[in-house]
Amino acid sequence: MDISVNFNSDLFHPHLADEAQVNPGVYGAELAWWLGKELAKKGVPTTYPESEDWGWFIEYIVDDNEYSLCCANVENRINEWHIYLNPHAKSLFGRNKAKIEDAHLLISALKELLEKNKEIINVVWCGTYA
Repeated sequence: MDISVNFNSDLFHPHLADEAQVNPGVYGAELAWWLGKELAKKGVPTTYPESEDWGWFIEYIVDDNEYSLCCANVENRINEWHIYLNPHAKSLFGRNKAKIEDAHLLISALKELLEKNKEIINVVWCGTYA
């Protein structure tokens, strides 16, 4: 199953200066907010975006499985983006991670959002965390 995607788009340029970002040159807030809104419209609820030093993520929970949909720009570029699915562990010490297959609704909705938007180009999917 595809769990990682790279693409180009000018839709998600950062609105704030580098000093206001999680880290200079690390962007993704606008992308994460857009993903959350658009996925909700498709009936795939997520959390509000949260930041990390590498970018942003939204969480998706289905049954007893929890996932992060992680997103950030690629190497200080403001029009090249990377999104990947990160399954959470169900137990202490990282064991029993959520099955990738159980996130199929999220991945299907994400594919549709990215591939049908004419302002998003060069969409390349991968089955690993490339």
